[in-house]
Amino acid sequence: MRRNALRLLRPTGLEASGGITLANVHEIAETGVDRISIGSLTKDVKAADLSMRFDA
Repeated sequence: MRRNALRLLRPTGLEASGGITLANVHEIAETGVDRISIGSLTKDVKAADLSMRFDA
């Protein structure tokens, strides 16, 4: 049933998002979607402090 829906929506392209992680992205990709959004790639990133301080 998913593949039939994909064929109908193909002209506009289909993006999958929401609840997608690196653990399940392969399963989602196998459905044939055109794009996959994985929010955890940007929202769960730890920032690194790369500041430089100079003493004068």
